[in-house]
Formats: sequence, C-alpha cells, structure tokens
Amino acid sequence: MERRRARLPRSDSGRLIRSSATLTSSGTAASAPMETSVMAAACRTGRLILSAINIPSPRPNAVRVKTSKLSSGSCSGVFGMDNGRDIAYVIRLVLEKETGKSSRPGRIPDGAYFFAIDMPNPIYALVLAGGSGERFWPLSRRGRPKQLLRLVSKRALLEETVARLDGLVPRERILILTNAEQEAAVRKLLAGFPKENIVAEPTKRDTAAAVALGAGWVAARDHAATMLVLPADHVIANRAAFQETLALAAETAEETGELVTIGIKPTWACPGFGYIEQGEPVRLRARNDKDAIHRVLRFREKPNVDLAESFLRKGNFRWNAGMFVWSVPTVLSEFNRQAPELADFISQLRAPGNFEKVLRERFSKLSRISFDYAIMEKADRVLVVEASFDWDDIGSWRAVANYFKNDEHGNAANCAVTAVDSSNNIVFGQEGATIALLGVHNLIVVRTGDAVLVCHRHQAEKIKDLIGKLPPELQ
Repeated sequence: MERRRARLPRSDSGRLIRSSATLTSSGTAASAPMETSVMAAACRTGRLILSAINIPSPRPNAVRVKTSKLSSGSCSGVFGMDNGRDIAYVIRLVLEKETGKSSRPGRIPDGAYFFAIDMPNPIYALVLAGGSGERFWPLSRRGRPKQLLRLVSKRALLEETVARLDGLVPRERILILTNAEQEAAVRKLLAGFPKENIVAEPTKRDTAAAVALGAGWVAARDHAATMLVLPADHVIANRAAFQETLALAAETAEETGELVTIGIKPTWACPGFGYIEQGEPVRLRARNDKDAIHRVLRFREKPNVDLAESFLRKGNFRWNAGMFVWSVPTVLSEFNRQAPELADFISQLRAPGNFEKVLRERFSKLSRISFDYAIMEKADRVLVVEASFDWDDIGSWRAVANYFKNDEHGNAANCAVTAVDSSNNIVFGQEGATIALLGVHNLIVVRTGDAVLVCHRHQAEKIKDLIGKLPPELQ
C-alpha cells in the first residue's frame, strides 16, 4: 500500500465497480462482525468515489474490505491493478480523517484487505441531579435543590453542566438521574433534552445505587463504552479545559482498565471536602504528560482544619470532586467484586425491555450507601487525573458570595442594596427589590417571594437545621 492510489482508470464498459466492507467491533478483522454495514465504492471517470460510509455502534476498531471478482475487461484485468487494495486505501484515508486516528493495514488469509483503527470507545455521561435543597433555603426547596437554581449565571447549574458536555458527549448519550420529587422541575428546565434520558429514582438510595443505575443504563446501550459520572451542581467556567481533562481521563481509563477519578488541586485547607492522597505518576503510551496522572494511595474523609493544613503542606493531596471515569467492563467488575447486590441489580437492568420494571421494583430495596464507601475506597487500582480547569463546589451562601458584586465595605449582593454603617454582609434578592442594611455586620440576608432568611454568615452551614422547623409548604 505504499504507492499512491488516489486515482484509478474507469472500467472499459464505464460501469461502476462495487465492493463491500465489513466493520467489526472486535480486535481482529477476521472474526465475525458484531454488526455489518455495506460501503459502496465506485470507480468512474478516473476517480474512486465513496458513496456511503455507515459506521455501526459500537464504533469499529477494524475494517475488512473484500471486492467482487471483476471481468477481464475491467481496469483490474487490463492494468493488473488490485481493486480491493485500492478501495481499502481510500476507505482508510476517509476514516482516518474522520476519526483523527492512525490505522494499521494488513491482509488476512482469504485474500481480503483489512486495517485496524485505534478508535476510542464511545463516551457516555451520567449526571447526578438529585439533592435535598437545604443549604440554599429559602431559594432552594426539596423540589428545587441547588442544581436547579440560577445562582451565579443566567442558567441553572444543571443547564451549565449539560452545556459543558457539548462537543464531548452527544446528548443522546447523557443520562440525567434525578428523583421523583424533582423530576417535574428537571424536565421543565431541560425541555429540549431527550425525554427518555431523564430518569427519576423512585426513592433516595445514595450514590452507590445511583451509579449502579447509570452503569446499567449505559451497559444496556454499549457494553464496551467509557462512562463519566458528574455532579450537576458544580461551577466550572473553562469548558475547554474541562473537556481536555475529561478526555485525558477517558483515555486513561481505556488504556489502563482502571477506575479514574478527577482531583482538584486545593487552594486552601478546606475541612469540608474529602481528599485524595496521590502516589507515583503514571504515563500513557501516546502522551507525554508528566504530572497529570497519578496512582491513588488512599481516600481521606473530610479532615479537621489542622489535618487539612497538613495535607496542603505535603502537596500530594487533591480535593475529591466526585467526578469519575471508567470503562463499563471495569466498573461492572468492581461491582461484582465488592457489591454483589448492586451487581445483580445492574445485570437485571441490562436485560432487554427490563429497565423500567427493575427500576420500579428493585431500586427502593437497595442498600443506602455512598459510592465512595462501597467501591472507590475498597478498589485497589485507582488513578487520579488532576483537573486543569477552575472548580467550585459552591456549597453555601458564603461560597456564592464570591460571584456577587462587592462594595467598599465588603457587602456582597446580587441586587440593589443601600447600606449604612454595615459591612461584610451577603445579600440575595429576587424580583428587583432593594434591600436596606443599617448597622449590621457579617449577616446573610436572602429574600424570595414567600420567605426571608437572616442569619450570621458564620452559621451558613447550619441553615439546613432550620428546614424541619419550617411549615411544610416552605421546606
């Protein structure tokens, strides 16, 4: 295949010379195809024309090309040319251009030509969009948690999360997982999203059951896919850097067959986050990243302030952002090994036509346990990819205040404020009202259409303690 074959003379009769190509999802072109597609190629007026390329799903990593026998009057007979090889060459060029991947040409015993293409597995995403809606009361409610709020931009955090995946994961491969209390609000917010890709948990069962549900949904569609798990309530401004990090994590998961988590380089000794202790660096075959990928030594629970400061001094600790990447076979293997109950649940979900029935009948019976505790902390092969993007969990009104305008006295507000002898207050108002402050300091003041919150800013983490004492219609 060294010589140039971009041009071929047409056949003596002027008719089209057709060939077929079989796409396979296995590692070798000679094995039986998982799914077959015919590519018609034509030789006319001195040029080879591809009339169609139909790539099946899962995307193939090998193409097998075999041509029909040609008459003695054809270009192959007259000029001694190998039409199958020429067609294979052009198909190879087209697919390499489309995928950006190189290929390895070869020949199999039956005389057909093939070439293997190093195609990545398709990427699916599970977006966790549940939550209790307690930390941002009175703006948030049980049916309207943080991810459904417009806290720092004109779009809700869930909308931002879905938009952030554009160009990396097609929307038909994104599963939004919410709960029955919030399903209507999520569907209203994402009106243009595929309806069947929004699934509500019948009851709340923590993140291990949620991830198992997502893994079953993905595995039923593509047993070899790469899967992302992302919270819906983070603030990330740099979409390009986010996608670069996730693409690297996906490549890492494919090449190593290990569980991968995303680590955030800490900017301060935060006691409110879990931490990842990272070990030796890991290199991928096709990349020269020096310090982006490391082996995970262990996960650390939320520390006290002194311990968090020691983590910061050591330099090899990263915040655990709750973002994960793996291949479907890898995560299913971990469920089988560490959580047989959830593995059985996934197995039943994958059965054709079984998803809704199993979700309805089995999900509420699953154990309440976090995914970190059930799987990640027990797994012995975990890697961490350091995020190259900005990240904020915005877990309280104090964090949201970083995105508000500040006056010269440190009062942060998203609305009109008149302040006299007042400083370091956080103010959030709806409906265009002006809020006046007089002689107050270090307060949080939140005004909505039906409630007002006033509390000390250092009590922000305890706002959730109010919820049970409020009238039911305000919870």
